[in-house]
Amino acid sequence: MPIEDLRPTVDWDKYRTLTLERRDNGVLLVTIAAPEGHPAPTLTRRHTEISCLWRDFADDPALRVAVITGTGDHFWTVEGDEGIDEMRENPGHYGNTVNLIREGLTNVRGIVDCDKPIVSAINGEAMGSGLATALLADISVASTEARLIDGHLLQGIVAGDHSVLSWPLLCGLAKAKLYLLASADLTGEVAERIGLVSLAVPPGEVLGTALGIADRMAAGPQHALRWTKRSLNHWLRTAVPAFEASLAFEALSFFGPDLAEALTAQVERRQPRFAEPAHW
Repeated sequence: MPIEDLRPTVDWDKYRTLTLERRDNGVLLVTIAAPEGHPAPTLTRRHTEISCLWRDFADDPALRVAVITGTGDHFWTVEGDEGIDEMRENPGHYGNTVNLIREGLTNVRGIVDCDKPIVSAINGEAMGSGLATALLADISVASTEARLIDGHLLQGIVAGDHSVLSWPLLCGLAKAKLYLLASADLTGEVAERIGLVSLAVPPGEVLGTALGIADRMAAGPQHALRWTKRSLNHWLRTAVPAFEASLAFEALSFFGPDLAEALTAQVERRQPRFAEPAHW
């Protein structure tokens, strides 16, 4: 007798910053943009929704593979002074910082622990939590012209939302240190060359290539596919202690002066003047 499926029913209507398309072959296409009829997303709401997305995807029995992409020239960016104002609320605010840690853990562990495959179609500029999502996807397809920006150090905070977990495994420790410690952004073309993304293709081919890969996996043997992903991701799980340390140090840096100075400098359109470091 079949075992009753006790997984919760997923409420897909709750998403307000992501446009979701459920395809007949079990592919879920996620576009990082507010659905029609809803106001422009806030940074806080978008962080919350992306951290919930992967559990819902895993729990929906009709879905097999997810593809996540952005719109226009942006995969995920922080736009304008409104986004900066939201970030300026965090320094010295314990409750906001705890929430950021929780959502950072939920997003990263959600992607790593989700047995169903996730494909990212990196159509343009990607930064912050969006960059974490793009690069932690099982297969990442980037535009050759996409800009990948881990801007943590530019904002005076520790690179804590994914890079310590995955970059040394993807592109090696030497390249990870070059791009993270020197705060250097890189194109999709360079990212493919160093192993940070799976593929780099011309801009007009990004989504089509990602969907083609997803369609192939959706038609494949699902148990074998998911258990292979789960086995491979044990490499990432071995790095979780390093990731959690980086996330904790990132949270600590929210209480220092450098983040506030970096955000103020962005608003004032000038270079930040970081303070002399305290005794180490």
